[in-house]
Amino acid sequence: MNKKSIEPLYLLLLIVTFLLMGISLYLIFIVTPTERTMGEVQKIFYFHVPSAWTAFLAFFIVCIASIVFLKTGDAKWDKLAGSSAEIGILFTTLVLITGPLWAKPVWHVYWTWDARLTTSFILWLIYIAYLMLRSYTADSERGARFAAVFGIIGFIDVPIVYMSIRWWRTLHPSPVMAGNEGSGLAPEMVRTLMVSLVTFTFLFCILLMFRYKVAMLKSTVDYIKSKMDS
Repeated sequence: MNKKSIEPLYLLLLIVTFLLMGISLYLIFIVTPTERTMGEVQKIFYFHVPSAWTAFLAFFIVCIASIVFLKTGDAKWDKLAGSSAEIGILFTTLVLITGPLWAKPVWHVYWTWDARLTTSFILWLIYIAYLMLRSYTADSERGARFAAVFGIIGFIDVPIVYMSIRWWRTLHPSPVMAGNEGSGLAPEMVRTLMVSLVTFTFLFCILLMFRYKVAMLKSTVDYIKSKMDS
């Protein structure tokens, strides 16, 4: 794909993402009914769950890109992994913020060290450490390889986070299915959640494309500077 074909793609993704955001906000705050037990605070759900999904997607890309980088040695894959990790940390931070805001009115406490919360916090720390390893290793090539291995191993925590509410007793709600009496989601809620998931996925794609482009430009600038200094 050449540069001339990439720019229209950026614009198209931006337009679609902007429209999806508008639709999502309309569904969340205008159309979708208020949950009977939790009230208005339950609407955080439509931001919390998509943030978690997007973080998992970002770290999956880190894992795959790191594997390809170790196999091929192509720095483009390393840049993709690093860019995706930064975005994954952003959305994990949103998860760790929206979760306590939702939990306080329901659990009467912002934070409790149950399995889902603890493993999510560990996941955040793992990829913070991943970025630190990339940044503070003296030899950039060696740092990239160390970080790639670390990013692959760190991804192990993603399925642990996902399965934690099934493996251990936690305060975190169990997965709910549409139509289950009492614990399920109403059809309107399911629809809104699906739209929010799609919206956050498009937002992730936009952020990843821009961040990757910045990383590649920085790499080019660093290369030019090294040639000028030598």
